[in-house]
Amino acid sequence: MASNWQSSSLRFMLSRRDWLTSSGAAAFGWPLLSTTASATQLVSNPRAKSVILIYLPGGLAQHDSFDLKPEAPVEIRGEFQPIATEVPGMDVCELLPKLARRTKQFALVRTMSHKENNHFPATHYALTGHVMPRQLPGDAVNAASRHDWPSYGSACDYVQPRNDGIPNSVALPGILAGGATMWPGQNSGFLSPRHDPWQVNRDPNQKAFREETLEFPTGVTIERVNQRQRLLKQLELNRQQCLLPQSESFDDLHQSAVTLLTSGRMAQAFQIENEPDRLRDNYGRHTFGQSLLLARRLVQAGVKIVQANMGPVQTWDTHEKNFVRLRDELLPKLDQALSALLDDLSESGLLEETMIVMTGEFGRTPAISTLPGAQFAGRNHWAHVYTALFAGAGVQHGQVIGRSDAIGAYPATRSYSPDDLGTTLFEAMGLAATSELRDQFGRPMQLASGQVIDELYGS
Repeated sequence: MASNWQSSSLRFMLSRRDWLTSSGAAAFGWPLLSTTASATQLVSNPRAKSVILIYLPGGLAQHDSFDLKPEAPVEIRGEFQPIATEVPGMDVCELLPKLARRTKQFALVRTMSHKENNHFPATHYALTGHVMPRQLPGDAVNAASRHDWPSYGSACDYVQPRNDGIPNSVALPGILAGGATMWPGQNSGFLSPRHDPWQVNRDPNQKAFREETLEFPTGVTIERVNQRQRLLKQLELNRQQCLLPQSESFDDLHQSAVTLLTSGRMAQAFQIENEPDRLRDNYGRHTFGQSLLLARRLVQAGVKIVQANMGPVQTWDTHEKNFVRLRDELLPKLDQALSALLDDLSESGLLEETMIVMTGEFGRTPAISTLPGAQFAGRNHWAHVYTALFAGAGVQHGQVIGRSDAIGAYPATRSYSPDDLGTTLFEAMGLAATSELRDQFGRPMQLASGQVIDELYGS
């Protein structure tokens, strides 16, 4: 299994069973490994040590943010005006004045595109870089499953595991779920649950954030935890032969949790109150701002992939009150928080080794419409073209990649898919797309299947 395939110098041949199971995987559209691929292939000179994935659940309206169409008919161009930026031709929405002054710190890909207009498969696609392996009528059926592809952080943890007390992947500030229904693409999917991201379910803008996140209960110290660990090992020693196979997975999870809780670096990362008030104010004393500040602290502590959700599910799903919500709530906070993150990483030197990716699961329709019974207009789901933002880790900043058509409906130049985004993310971290993943049945599959967006690097 995975532990037998850690050396990038090893190569393997598919057995008859592997060939059969791989053929079955191919029928579901899963990318397969070549017969000469190694378990983990490393890319020489990786660009990034960490990735901050800023996720906009629900889908940002491209017409009202980074791809305005001022010459389009009024029913398409909307209420907002474009403003000039540091880079000629890279206009952005008037509600993003701080980012307009920082366009030399990021790049825009305006022709992201795919075919999934439903939140569930589109979210899976955005957060894993792979098309959902199953799609059936009804959201509940398409909720998160252990048959899904693993999230970016989970896949990274599988191919490059660690045991230093720092998780490879953290998601914050809350899980994406509608009631008890978890949206797909957020966990380790068909990999072992041990590769699930560490999920933060507290708002870092709240005063009691640290106490409710990684603090021990009153009277419990690190030494007391260690004593309990030693006692547990003694009790377990005499019954190892009776353990079921899945118990090993539980033991691994238990040990990982204890290691994280007793890690000084992680505990310090969550002490967000130690940041200067001025810096916290720069990010914004709201969930968006403090989530991105915490993301910076986590990558500084050594976390490889941090997924920062800008709101709960459907926050950016502006079927109604599109212009009201973007103007009064969403865009000003995002403008402040992302601008502060760019400045903070740049001033500390971390931007050179940290890739920032900001995307939603899709964009919004060119046509503005009003739902039956609604008072305010909005835009509906639209996956045919939308915008993603990239920064740091060798990205050639101050450029726009791709051009949508006159009404922002379809790509007018080459399009890029979530497959390409995922491949770009992994390769930036030094992980070749041909690295191996194995599902619960031992079937070998390829880490990623897209193309690196070379234009990000000026090539």
